[in-house]
Amino acid sequence: MNIRLGLFLLYTTIGVSVAQTHVQAQTQELTQEQIKASSNTVSRAPGSIPMAKRISTAASGAKLTPDAAAPKLLDADDIQRSNAPEVRAAADAAVTALADGELRAVPLYEEYELLEWINNNRHLQQVRDKDDCQLVQDIEARAEVLRLPAYQFLWGDMLAWGVCVPQQSRRGLTMLWKAAEQGLPAALEQLGRYYYDGTLVQKNRERAAPLMHEAASLGFEKAQFTWARWLLSGSGSPLDYPQAYLWLKEMVLDNQKQHQEAQRLSTALAARMPAYKVKELNHRLMF
Repeated sequence: MNIRLGLFLLYTTIGVSVAQTHVQAQTQELTQEQIKASSNTVSRAPGSIPMAKRISTAASGAKLTPDAAAPKLLDADDIQRSNAPEVRAAADAAVTALADGELRAVPLYEEYELLEWINNNRHLQQVRDKDDCQLVQDIEARAEVLRLPAYQFLWGDMLAWGVCVPQQSRRGLTMLWKAAEQGLPAALEQLGRYYYDGTLVQKNRERAAPLMHEAASLGFEKAQFTWARWLLSGSGSPLDYPQAYLWLKEMVLDNQKQHQEAQRLSTALAARMPAYKVKELNHRLMF
């Protein structure tokens, strides 16, 4: 009896083990087939955005056109969890390929190049003429949601002057103020000019002076030039002359025209200060 019971338990254990192995094999095969089917669905479904293209552009912050609202089939987490080579290969290939002209991934600007365009007053031209107004939603998101100062300035200027969007000057100036409050020199300088000249706002030179001075104190050369001109025109006070003089004298300029302008302005400021004060300032120069 004990022998029969032992054999029965042995055969039962072997049967369960074989059944488990068979189920695992079937499950693995089904999972691979589902992944392949999902990959084929993404790449072949009419009217949908290829999965890997959607993921690559979303990760880089680029804009998708025209079918950005297509139903989601797989997301980035699905690919991360999957070891299927077909899915990964499709994702890698789609990063650099275009899907039969249906959509195009346009990279957003690096901060340093955007600031360079802003400082040289080429930012609106870049958005409108070179990028054909394709990045409006991305720029808005980085300004309104991420609150990046350079993008707040860009978005504010676009709204203020109606570039690629309907003109909303009040909203645009509000965005410029937000960039200025974060210490963006270009925003401080531009708001200072707007109040000084009465551009989009009522002329208020008392409000303009501290904005321009703050931009100049942050090392923004464009503001330092403007601040010196304003001082010579009667803004500020004589107590502001020494620092403005030092800013001009310590500039390192490879532009001959700017170099001459800095020399002219510093000489004019020096003429309004006592000789001993100018001598003292010259001893403090770093360059």
